[in-house]
Amino acid sequence: MTELLSMTQDYVKNHVIPRYQNSKKGDNGIVLVIGGSSLYHGAPLLASLSALRAGADLVYTAVPRIIVNAIRSHSPNIIALPMTDNSLTIGSANRLIKSLPKVPHTATIGMGMTISKVEALNSLVKKLKENGTKLVLDASALVPRVISEIAETDTIITPHAGEFKRIFNENVGVSEKEVLSTVLRMATKHKITIILKGWLNVIADESGKVATIKRSTPAMTVGGTGDVLAGLVAALYSRMNSPFDASALAVYFNGVAATIAAEQIGFHLVATDLIENLPKAMKPFDKISRQKI
Repeated sequence: MTELLSMTQDYVKNHVIPRYQNSKKGDNGIVLVIGGSSLYHGAPLLASLSALRAGADLVYTAVPRIIVNAIRSHSPNIIALPMTDNSLTIGSANRLIKSLPKVPHTATIGMGMTISKVEALNSLVKKLKENGTKLVLDASALVPRVISEIAETDTIITPHAGEFKRIFNENVGVSEKEVLSTVLRMATKHKITIILKGWLNVIADESGKVATIKRSTPAMTVGGTGDVLAGLVAALYSRMNSPFDASALAVYFNGVAATIAAEQIGFHLVATDLIENLPKAMKPFDKISRQKI
């Protein structure tokens, strides 16, 4: 049965997870970001900085060795892990899993990444799932042959319309009704959570829940805003059980951050402006609990 939800401030307030007074490092989220290439070194960096600003305690950023120094030099807050090959291979995926300092709660995969063979992606996804890591797939990771590996799991995917067609071999449609119907049908068919990005953001899951959030400003067409969203989703999901709620809150906060930035600089924002304004978007909903449950 379809359940159309409204993303109101009350909904967000009721679903934000509190931070516990006596929590320790790692309790508030360990996120792994896997992506990047010689051309797109900024994509995993944006996702990583977004995850940190969203409240994750630790962010591991796995990128090809050729760009790891660029990532390290940009921010001391990121723990950069060099991958041995310039593209994702089965070997580099296996070595990455073995090199992780801690098991991440969530991993977001695909932004700016070159994948040598789909088998390498599926191997990586399988090993992360076996370790209990929840997954967020974006960009290059959205290929048809990954569906069998993520179906009937709590995986979140974050396609725009073009990536949606690539992974499902189906157009999302034109009218709002068509778009909602198509996204919901794919979510329920494959038992995953989908965030369709665009002027109308649609979030749907296997249970039939659907939420829509219109793009807050046309300035969000600038490159990198999807990478910011991927990191934001991963950070929230690292502390939440519901992939739908994590997805809905991430889209909401991403839009509010863009609105705040646009109020200051109009249509001239870039993706890092969203990251800088995430604290302003999220702080009104911060909650603290005196005792960890």
